[in-house]
Amino acid sequence: MCVAFLQRMCAFFIPKTIWLFISCVFPLILLVLCAHTCAHTKTVKERDGMRAILESYDSELTPAEHSPQLNRRMREAEEMVQKLHAHNAELEVQMSQVLEEVGNQKQRAEMLEVEMKVLKSRECTAEQSAFITKEEVDTLRLKIEELEAERSKLEEQNRSLEMKLEKLTMQGDYDPSKTKVLHFSMNPASLAKQQRKEEQQQLQEECERLRELVRVLEAGGSVHGNLEGVGSFQSPQEVAELKKQVESAELKNQRLKEIFQTKIQEFRKVCYTLTGYQIDITTENQYRLTSIYAEHQGDCLLFKASSSSGGKMQLLENEFSRTVRELIELHLLHQDSIPAFLSALTLELFSRQTIA
Repeated sequence: MCVAFLQRMCAFFIPKTIWLFISCVFPLILLVLCAHTCAHTKTVKERDGMRAILESYDSELTPAEHSPQLNRRMREAEEMVQKLHAHNAELEVQMSQVLEEVGNQKQRAEMLEVEMKVLKSRECTAEQSAFITKEEVDTLRLKIEELEAERSKLEEQNRSLEMKLEKLTMQGDYDPSKTKVLHFSMNPASLAKQQRKEEQQQLQEECERLRELVRVLEAGGSVHGNLEGVGSFQSPQEVAELKKQVESAELKNQRLKEIFQTKIQEFRKVCYTLTGYQIDITTENQYRLTSIYAEHQGDCLLFKASSSSGGKMQLLENEFSRTVRELIELHLLHQDSIPAFLSALTLELFSRQTIA
C-alpha cells in the first residue's frame, strides 16, 4: 500500500517524462533491494542454524575432544565468513551497477525533457509561422508549378542529350579531351585496300586500252596516238593475243565480281544471324527489313534513306508498322533511336513466339 501511495503521489507531482523514468527504474531498484534483503535474511538464518548445531555438538563433546573440534569449526566459520563477505561484495557491485544505470536513466530522462521542451518551442514557432495569407499560398503554388514545368523540360532535354550522346558514341564519335585515338602510320589493312584499289584501277585501264586497240585493229584502222604505247602492230596473231589478254582481264574481273558477290552474301547472312533482320534493297534508297521472328512472310519494315549516303533513315508506313505503334512512338518519336526500336521489336516478336 505504501508503494502504491508513493506511486500515486509521484505521478501527481512529478513531470510526465521523469515519472516514466522512475516507473521504469523503481521496480528494478526494489528488485535488487529485495534480493539483497532475502540474501541477508537467508545468511542470518544459516548462521543461527550453524550456531545451534555447534552448541549441540559442544554439549556432547568431552574436554579432550573439545579443542580439535573447536579449531575445525573455527576454520569452517572463517570460510563461511569469507564466502559471506564475497557474496556481500558481489551484491554491492550489483547495487553500484544498478545505481549507475539509475544515473544513466536519469540523464536520459533529463535529455528527453530538454528535447520535449525544444520540440514544444518548435511546435509553437511552427504554429506561429503557419498563419500565411491566402495570396502567399497561391503565389507559392504558382511558383512550384512553374518550377515543376521547368524541371520536366530540363529532364526531357537531358534525356534527349543523353540519347544523342549515346548515338554519337555508337557511331564512333569520341571526346578528344578524354580519348586519344592512335593510327598506324603503316596500317596493313589500309595498305592492302589501297593496293587492291590500284590493281583494280590498273586492270580496268588496261582492259579499256585493249578493247579500244582490238576495236581499231578489227576495223582495219591505224592505232591511235594514245594506244601506241600498248602496241604498234596489226597482224592477226597480235590481234588474237590481244583478245586473249582482254578475255583474261575480263575473266579476272568476273572472278572478282563473283568473290565480291560471295562475300556480300556471307556478310548478309552474318548480319541476319547477329541482328535478326534480313536487309533487302527494294528500290533506290529504300530498304526492306524482315525479322527472323516474323509471324508472317509479309511482316516487314520499310526504311527510306534521305540521300544515297544513308545518313538519315525514315520509316515508311505499312500494314505491319501499324501493329507496333507503341514501339514507334516510344523509340522513334520520343527517343529517336532506330537501333533501340529494332531491338525492342525483336524482343516483342520473340516473346510472342515463346508464349505461343
